[in-house]
Amino acid sequence: MNPGIAQLQPYPFEKLRGLLDGVRPPADRELIDLAVGEPRHPPPEFVLERLAESLATVTNYPTTTAGPALRESIARWLAERYGLDDTELAPTQHIAPLNGTREGLFSFAQCLLDRTPDSRVLCPNPGYQIYEGAALLGGAQPAYLDTTAETGFLPNFDAVSKKQWENIQLVYICSPGNPTGAVMPEQTLIHLIELADKHEFVIAADECYSEIYQDEGSPPVGLLQVCAQLKRNDFRRCIAFHSLSKRSNLPGLRSGFAAGDSQLIQTFLRYRTYHGCTLPRFIQDASTLAWRDETHVRENREQYRKKFDLARQILEPVVEFDFPAGGFYLWLATPVDDQQFAKTLFQEHHIKVLPGSFLGRPANGSNPGQNRIRVALVGTLTETELALHAIARCFTQTQQPTPD
Repeated sequence: MNPGIAQLQPYPFEKLRGLLDGVRPPADRELIDLAVGEPRHPPPEFVLERLAESLATVTNYPTTTAGPALRESIARWLAERYGLDDTELAPTQHIAPLNGTREGLFSFAQCLLDRTPDSRVLCPNPGYQIYEGAALLGGAQPAYLDTTAETGFLPNFDAVSKKQWENIQLVYICSPGNPTGAVMPEQTLIHLIELADKHEFVIAADECYSEIYQDEGSPPVGLLQVCAQLKRNDFRRCIAFHSLSKRSNLPGLRSGFAAGDSQLIQTFLRYRTYHGCTLPRFIQDASTLAWRDETHVRENREQYRKKFDLARQILEPVVEFDFPAGGFYLWLATPVDDQQFAKTLFQEHHIKVLPGSFLGRPANGSNPGQNRIRVALVGTLTETELALHAIARCFTQTQQPTPD
């Protein structure tokens, strides 16, 4: 057996099931699940129609590189979204279609890591558990960089020593961040690229939340965008990962892409030929249309903004919190243990949220997710309002001193 399997921790939602096992919520209240970051806004109808129209293509094997129409639509979207020169972003050289970002983020590490005993993968802490698992199953050890209120919920790369950098082969970043919603500024990305050149590691930028943000006039900056600004048109050492799951409310489509350094992309595609993950033609056809349309994406952002406005109105009177610049999560500090808070919220109000400690690791002396909860604002406006009022009541009750 791969020895990394024994080091894998239970997935956060498996831990949540264990935490809530045997807890009996109010029978007269419907469950509102804000634990899982699964978009539940309606997907665009024209994408569903194209899916249905293209189902007959199941008679054909899909190719690893996918068809030219999909890769060209992705290249056009990247050029328009990030101001890239579309003459230097070649669909056949710089883009690898993926079965969603999760699959790509994981398999990329398996392709990249050299499995030497000292190899390390730097991961944000708290963060997406796939980074950690990708490192372990790729024969490396994860190294954790805490993102806390003191760091603005962003990784402080200057906290990594020169000796540590010597063994780091891959750095995962996530912007907007999961679970914090923090957006990495341009200067931080420039600094990270400089470090990558100096210490010869690769940057894997998880940008799956890039199209959900608060300020319509100020979208989050992307890794490839910064490369272009630096005239780094070969995107050396830089790979960005994107998906239609959050952008277009199509998590079940399992459609995304990796883009960047052509040498890394071509090696990745060679690996994927054996890996066997390919996009069926009907998914390619639907994805091609989705990447070409921005109207449904703007409407999607507006739906999230309405829910964040509710969060301001309902929660700010009872709890201080950092308003996220992007993504659809609230990252709230709890007045009691985060697991107890989540358990109480489920028991008294039939609402699920995710304890922050399930997303963090006590690698640097303490768990930076401790005493926080992640609230995914993925439900309807009505569900969100009901849940936020319940969360506010739970905060008020747990903050009150217990009578002697």
